[in-house]
Amino acid sequence: MLKEAKVEEVLNLAEKYKDDMSKFLRDMIAIPSESCGEEKVVLRIKQEMEKVGFDKIEIDPMGNILGYIGHGSHVIAMDAHIDTVGVGDANLWNYNPYEGYEDEEIILGRGASDQEGGMASMVYAGKIIKDLALEDDYTLIVTGTVQEEDCDGLCWQYIINEDGIRPEFVISTEPTSCNIYRGQRGRMEIKVTTRGVSCHGSAPERGDNAIFKMAPILIELRALAENLMDNDFLGKGSLTVSEIFYSSPSRCAVADGCSISIDRRLTDGETWEYALQQIRNLPSVKAAKAEVEMYTYERPSYTGLVYPTESYFPTWVLPEDHIVCETLVDAYKQLFKEDPLVDKWTFSTNGVSIMGRYGIPCIGFGPGHEEEAHAPNEKTWKSELVKCAAMYAVIPKLYVTKYSNKNR
Repeated sequence: MLKEAKVEEVLNLAEKYKDDMSKFLRDMIAIPSESCGEEKVVLRIKQEMEKVGFDKIEIDPMGNILGYIGHGSHVIAMDAHIDTVGVGDANLWNYNPYEGYEDEEIILGRGASDQEGGMASMVYAGKIIKDLALEDDYTLIVTGTVQEEDCDGLCWQYIINEDGIRPEFVISTEPTSCNIYRGQRGRMEIKVTTRGVSCHGSAPERGDNAIFKMAPILIELRALAENLMDNDFLGKGSLTVSEIFYSSPSRCAVADGCSISIDRRLTDGETWEYALQQIRNLPSVKAAKAEVEMYTYERPSYTGLVYPTESYFPTWVLPEDHIVCETLVDAYKQLFKEDPLVDKWTFSTNGVSIMGRYGIPCIGFGPGHEEEAHAPNEKTWKSELVKCAAMYAVIPKLYVTKYSNKNR
């Protein structure tokens, strides 16, 4: 447990650095950084890490930035993906999404909540750790990861497999409204394809229309979506058709190919094999002899590196009585004198690899709100930047203390 005086010092410094965090966040927002185009924002983060005194800073071959504080035996990571989605319809924005807007309470712009705000809080948590000598027997790695919006978790597949870094646990700083999130549904990107035979549109009976073959599949998929597995904590799995494609010699011909993309969300207990087989078992899929497969992701990072992976992002849940969850709850209570809300994300995060693929404990605490993600006029709250910086500064030391006490 931290001494009361130390708690006050942490809170005071977090408040003191509010303007620095706000400026840093606005600088990041001003740099367009969609997936595979993050280089300039990575360099801006490196500059800020150098300014506040990180012990070591690396940019790996994929383009992820890793800032180190401390040299202890317990390796702890905090993660923010620093790519963003695009702007969408610019007419829906009240302000330029890269110039943004700022007042006493909020900062507005693309990436404010999802999720460059988390990076601003992490970097200044590092400064608070340095200022107050909160280092203990730990090495803290602050990661700014790439390509999450395109392929969540790919960056951590690379960090674990190729950089050889395997922390004891990872805090995701995705937006949680300053609540503690301990899990999320997984997801898959599935492709269903029907094939036909083209002919002249004036005599369609001579051909075999692939689009007509797809029609009953769409109806049965909608029915399947209503009857997916449920879970008390994560909720129900979901399924939606997100894209449709065709091939045809012309507008005056019968289509010889049709494909759809399916966004499938997996609740606890559902596997990728189970989800694919559900679709393959549909009578319409069998009748059409349709192909059902997972997409793969092979887009190069901004460094040119290609790291292929299947588009499968596993479900994960951290038990509420896990030492990591207990550490965050204790930190919150000590800092803010109240009980936190412990909940889950609706959307997906890099935790799909960290815990979903590799079993490394992962937990979420971040500034910003889920509903702001990917929305026009995206914003975050300065008070949450401050609150998160305080939390990130004390969590590593509290964890080491709790771990040591548990293993005496």
